[in-house]
Amino acid sequence: MLYFCTMGRKAKNEGPLILENVEIIDIGAEGKAVARVDDMVVFVPYAIPGDVCDIRVISKKRRFLEGRVIRFHRQSPMRVEPVCSHFGICGGCKWQNLEYSRQLYYKQKQVEDNFKRIGHLEFPEILPIKGSPRSEYYRNKLEFTFSPNGWLTDGEMNLPMEERDARALGFHMPGMFDRVLNIRHCHLQSDISNRIRLAIKEFVIKKEYSFYNIRKFEGDLRNIIIRNSNTGDLMVIMVFGTDDRLIIEEVMKFLSETFTEITSLYYMVNQKKNDAVNDLEPVFYSGLPHMTETMDGLEFRIGPLSFFQTNSGQALELYSIAREYAGLTGKEIVYDLYTGTGTIANFVARQSAKVIGIEYVEAAVGDARANSAVNNIINTEFFAGDMARVLTAEFIEANGRPDVVITDPPRAGMHEKVVKGILDAAPERVVYVSCNPATQARDISLMAEKYRITKVQPVDMFPHTHHVENICLLELKK
Repeated sequence: MLYFCTMGRKAKNEGPLILENVEIIDIGAEGKAVARVDDMVVFVPYAIPGDVCDIRVISKKRRFLEGRVIRFHRQSPMRVEPVCSHFGICGGCKWQNLEYSRQLYYKQKQVEDNFKRIGHLEFPEILPIKGSPRSEYYRNKLEFTFSPNGWLTDGEMNLPMEERDARALGFHMPGMFDRVLNIRHCHLQSDISNRIRLAIKEFVIKKEYSFYNIRKFEGDLRNIIIRNSNTGDLMVIMVFGTDDRLIIEEVMKFLSETFTEITSLYYMVNQKKNDAVNDLEPVFYSGLPHMTETMDGLEFRIGPLSFFQTNSGQALELYSIAREYAGLTGKEIVYDLYTGTGTIANFVARQSAKVIGIEYVEAAVGDARANSAVNNIINTEFFAGDMARVLTAEFIEANGRPDVVITDPPRAGMHEKVVKGILDAAPERVVYVSCNPATQARDISLMAEKYRITKVQPVDMFPHTHHVENICLLELKK
């Protein structure tokens, strides 16, 4: 029986609100597990459908509760043992305790739920989600943060005070901008990433350089970004908090001499009050100025600030499906909205008459043009600017009405003016690639008067997380 152990207003000395013998029935928003108690929804992290547990309520809202499992009465048969020693603390890979086939099931269900509940859309049966062949070591980019205020685990807190070391190099704790969990081994990127991170931390401590304090805005070392490609290239970008030439030279020399695997070495100096690096000037130190990814016979050059899908293997799957849905015969004008570094634009160019790419970030447009040049692609044009301002009737008149629009916006989805621009252009097909099915459903609902959904294909780019990529083919109604 499911019931509240204590319900309503708590007495002055009453303990926390406890829900006993609660069965987890689903997975919902942000990947949290879902239970229902007395018609109230309860969201619980790290629980699995099929678990029966006691839950301590930590937050009570008008329409739902949030809680934490404090005791299991029965564990779900879908549970598996997490491979990572940081599971449950670091905040990433929250589904490591859920078997992968069930992760895929709930990701596909997420797409369906969003299309029904948010978009109120009519759509065909969703095609089976494309799972990732690799569920570990699949990322090609990670960023780690230096902090003097590391999060101490229970084991570290039990050490004598003089043996505790709060200096950390790892990931931010969930919801804590100033606390970083020291990462010993991460299962997301190839092991060279772990070796570099551990070595640089040891070197910095030995040299007595300071870890950046985000509260005081001071410290020598801020971040390290590690990128690798499917060609074996390895790029490392050090981010310093001070422009101390001696420290910079010593750290960079150490990396260069210790890790001969590094093919491209950069650094930046960030003296701002935030960790964003896209507005900083990367300084080339040694090796090659770029990495190279290969995909379907194409080369993509990646600089220190270039965007590229972080799961290279699944990126090929994603772009292949998008190209198939575009239905290209070689005669079409294609608009690639939010083109980034032109990956999709160049991927479809050889099957198109002309491809027009539009992107907000000017540096990315430079990368897109370079990627066309290195692949001898001459039928692409790229434009930089705010999408809502660029995609106008005048722009379309000057560049030709698109037969196909491929759009891959950020998580926030498309601005209403962009949706209107697509509707006014009225391409025969719209291929909508999204990392957020909720905003995708919202945008498509605005297009439903002119377009019908003919295909829906989820793709898993991020195993062990609730995130899912989704591709929709929209066709103009006749």
